[in-house]
Amino acid sequence: MIDEILASFDGAFAENTLRAYRSDFTHYEKWCASHDWPPIPATADRLALYIEEMSNKYKSATIRRRFSSLSSLFYLTKSPNPVNEPEVTLAMKRMHRQIGRAQKQASPLTLKYLEQMKRKCDNSNRGMRDKVLLQLGYETMRRRSEICAFKFEDLEQMPNGKYSILLRQSKTDQFAQGRLIPISDTLAKLIIKWQSRVGVNRGRILRSIRKDDAIGDQLSSASMCNILVDLQYRSRLRHLPNFSGHSFRVGAALDLLERGVPLEKIMLRGGWGAKSTALKYLASWIGSDMDVYSDDIAYE
Repeated sequence: MIDEILASFDGAFAENTLRAYRSDFTHYEKWCASHDWPPIPATADRLALYIEEMSNKYKSATIRRRFSSLSSLFYLTKSPNPVNEPEVTLAMKRMHRQIGRAQKQASPLTLKYLEQMKRKCDNSNRGMRDKVLLQLGYETMRRRSEICAFKFEDLEQMPNGKYSILLRQSKTDQFAQGRLIPISDTLAKLIIKWQSRVGVNRGRILRSIRKDDAIGDQLSSASMCNILVDLQYRSRLRHLPNFSGHSFRVGAALDLLERGVPLEKIMLRGGWGAKSTALKYLASWIGSDMDVYSDDIAYE
């Protein structure tokens, strides 16, 4: 069923959105099958039971995401959409009281830790790739899928001699209007040097590296977390919560906040559309005992 539904959405949504729709509806469809119910049309009573059963296994953020997907799919297929009916609303409130609303936030990869991890990157292909990943992720403040999507041809030198990199599409730019993100000369020269080593004119900047240090195809966003944790441990930072793809955004945003940059400019840089979203990422770390910035490290 989901294949037929998504076929009608072709070209209208980002790939990540379609993947989420597929995953969330498939889970719901299997749950319905276990009760011998059709997934469509949905009823408020069944959705309330779905919430109740999920609350014993899943985090509240996962449940909310699944219901957001279901609501969108019901609406777009012109099916009955009982997501906002009282039974469902009450079930959601009970779920939040039972397991809470808290969502685990990414551990901030601030400039201090970034420099420590870069020092572990040698001159091998893997080492140079990792160094590009660290600098690119921190400076652009993008999501991991967006970082992996950057291409060599996205690098541009502006009339004033400065460099920027083209973000072709993002989670908040569904129509792919794109935007140029200013980057440092250090990052631009590092990308150019890496491109020379890769030996291509076009294509993804971040590449997989085989065991023999040979350069492979594009790096998957799923692999990024493993690379970051490996670098984190080798940098003797295992006492910190594990870094993830979102750690770049949180760390760079905290550094900018410490330097007195207004929240509005931080939101623009990181691509956050609402203050509440930006503050959600930062609130867990503002005022904590974590050393998020060191004045003796300059950000070029």
